[in-house]
Amino acid sequence: MDAMEKVVQSVLDAIPRAGLVEVEVSARHVHLTDEHIEVLFGKGATLTPKRPLSQPGQFLSEERVTLIGPKGRKERTAVLGPARSATQIELSKSDCVELGVQAPVRMSGDVKGSAPITIVGPCGTLEVSEGAIIAKEHVHLTPDVAEVMGVVDQQHVDVEVFTSRPVIFRDVIVRVSKASSCRMHIDFDEANAALVSGFTLGKIIK
Repeated sequence: MDAMEKVVQSVLDAIPRAGLVEVEVSARHVHLTDEHIEVLFGKGATLTPKRPLSQPGQFLSEERVTLIGPKGRKERTAVLGPARSATQIELSKSDCVELGVQAPVRMSGDVKGSAPITIVGPCGTLEVSEGAIIAKEHVHLTPDVAEVMGVVDQQHVDVEVFTSRPVIFRDVIVRVSKASSCRMHIDFDEANAALVSGFTLGKIIK
């Protein structure tokens, strides 16, 4: 390891020790089951990776769908892969207002009793009875980083975001997994309120 690499590694090592995590903004998107992928894109269809996401194994796909609610529609909504066990549509509050959808604030994966919505693809239409949510703010951490920070899986913490309009997000959920990359996820409404743009760090407050 040369001198520059040592400096970079030293900085990276210092970030979790200081309780810091990179803040990532998540736009509206859809997760689909294998069955629903075939309904929307044709029999035998699979998602085509366009680029990897920060969380290992996840990707933005080439495929796009249209979301339709009682009051409006959102064209060319991103579809993320790989396929999941339950279809889930993640929206911001602003999206919900425009679509006329009464989506609850939920952790990813908690879709039981959530809002209905219509999803349209090039080969078919889905009337989803539940699945639309506003994703609750959360922090992904690996076990070693969580240990350094002194937090555990499902712990509720606050996170102060360092921007020109500093905001403290309350009641943020920690998600610890070996398959994670260390990131805090917020939606565009939250990012705009806090003036989050480009590389941004937040400090976990226990």
